[in-house]
Amino acid sequence: MENLVNADFWRDRRVLLTGHTGFKGGWLGLWLQSMGAQVTGLALTPNTKPNFFEATHLGDDLESRIADIRDLKVVEDVARQSKAEIVFHLAAQPLVRDSYRDPVGTFATNIMGTVHVLEACRLLGDLKALVCITTDKVYANNESNTLFHEEDRLGGRDPYSSSKAACELVIDSYRRCFYEQGAMVASARAGNVIGGGDWSSDRLVPDIVRAVESRQNLQIRHPESVRPWQHVIEPIAGYLLLAQALATKQASFAGAFNFGPNESDCVAVEQIVQLAQSIYHERLQVEYGKSSVYEAKLLRLDNRKAWNMLNWAPKWNVSRAMKQTLDWYQAATEGANMREFSLMQIRDWERNT
Repeated sequence: MENLVNADFWRDRRVLLTGHTGFKGGWLGLWLQSMGAQVTGLALTPNTKPNFFEATHLGDDLESRIADIRDLKVVEDVARQSKAEIVFHLAAQPLVRDSYRDPVGTFATNIMGTVHVLEACRLLGDLKALVCITTDKVYANNESNTLFHEEDRLGGRDPYSSSKAACELVIDSYRRCFYEQGAMVASARAGNVIGGGDWSSDRLVPDIVRAVESRQNLQIRHPESVRPWQHVIEPIAGYLLLAQALATKQASFAGAFNFGPNESDCVAVEQIVQLAQSIYHERLQVEYGKSSVYEAKLLRLDNRKAWNMLNWAPKWNVSRAMKQTLDWYQAATEGANMREFSLMQIRDWERNT
């Protein structure tokens, strides 16, 4: 099976992208730009330095609006001005550990921010598709080692996970009450995403890169935790395919979709560290500690719905994903043109080379 992202569909397409200054939103914005889409971005300023947005000069070729999605009027104004036909909602507070430090901000951004985007999009007369990005952590996880599929019960113990599960209920409510006769609305739940340009704190791969660059030991909290690891390009392709399908007014695509790796690539944190060590050799030393907050130990996604309905399938296994990711950071360290390097990785993925 092949992923069929259609560049002709996106050429001159008016797109509103929330979260465009973030890691995943940046990759999506760059891909959309490369296909000729007219992109309006809405997000806060990048919360790390360096960051993907600045490294790839993403703001040079899109309408970048720096604002908070917790402000309904601003969201409505930006949405109206964008005249968007397609909306991707990625803006969020995305970190589990930060949600413990700021639960109120996490719930306000993730839940009410999503409400504001959905409400603002009701005003868009040309809207054809709205894809809201949540997370693989929306499921009520009983650590049973089963693969979660889209109809499983929602839940979430930590503030981040529960806020995203609540988002799914909000999305479903708006879809049923306000969008049933108009634009198609879907949610997308991706696995643990890795890739170049993520400098967030408390994330495994950025922590690995920082440890190597600073010549300090890598601190690991949960070496046994199993996650569905995938390169950032994989789910973004799924988002694009889902929007393409929704825009044709096919009601069967208006719902939730998992975008996860193959089951063989759902591996423990320790195996990711070992892959990094095989690339970095003696430059990566590890020490193990304990976490003061709860994090699920087992998490795997069933991606058959996306496979069967969207013709979407992962192309890069976890080893290839790690190699591409660490190559990106190495190129950045060497002063490469990271916009061109990132686009090269997207083209490599399309060719599956």
